[in-house]
Amino acid sequence: MIRVQNLVKEFPKKDGSKFYAVNDASFTANDGEIVCLLGVNGAGKTTTMRVLSTVFQPSSGTAEIQGWDIITHPHKVRENLGFLSGDTGLYNRLRVHEFIRYFGRLYSISDSEITRRMDEMAELLDMKDFMDKKIEFLSTGMKQKVSIVRSIIHDPPVMIFDEPTSGLDILTARNIVAFIRSCKERGKCVLFSTHIMREAERLADRVVMIHKGRILADGSLEALRETTGQTDLDDIFIHYVNQSDLETEVQAHEF
Repeated sequence: MIRVQNLVKEFPKKDGSKFYAVNDASFTANDGEIVCLLGVNGAGKTTTMRVLSTVFQPSSGTAEIQGWDIITHPHKVRENLGFLSGDTGLYNRLRVHEFIRYFGRLYSISDSEITRRMDEMAELLDMKDFMDKKIEFLSTGMKQKVSIVRSIIHDPPVMIFDEPTSGLDILTARNIVAFIRSCKERGKCVLFSTHIMREAERLADRVVMIHKGRILADGSLEALRETTGQTDLDDIFIHYVNQSDLETEVQAHEF
């Protein structure tokens, strides 16, 4: 389970002011549930996920992964978390199976268990044909699959995917989507970010909309439709963005 409470991440600006990449964000994601963090580029999705994965320290607020606080128990958070980002580093000179085995050993997993998990994931993600290839010769889609296996070789209960299908061809993207669904079927907690409305509609049990670092709405697609009176997720998202921008404008005039 993921529990985010009043999370803030700020960065200093050159003029001495502060930029709030994440601003008082609160939401949850449960075991056996796929939650989509939906927002345009620059909305705060990646920063939120980096804070959850302990890459960034929050400026204030906190979050828990499987009950472990990201500030006081970061090591336990990483043990329970698989994090896939768009800029995951890969060692080009290693073969795929060598690279995955290396990370499995970092998690103190036995070689026999690493082999079993590699075989399982190679079957699920259609990787058998390139497990013995050097990473430098792989396509973008192949590298994305390697990144996924690296991120989950320790079989964590919580999965975080940051724009997992970005830049991939349709067949590879379909494999990634199928894998995300399989995580839910196995009872894992899944949080993924996207700016693609269709992807959110297809995958998410619940949508958390984020804009300019703030959470605008949180609910199932059915609930969001009922609340806004809109049918398409595009229109629902625009409804909440316009509402938020109007509230910000009113507050500015009050001051």
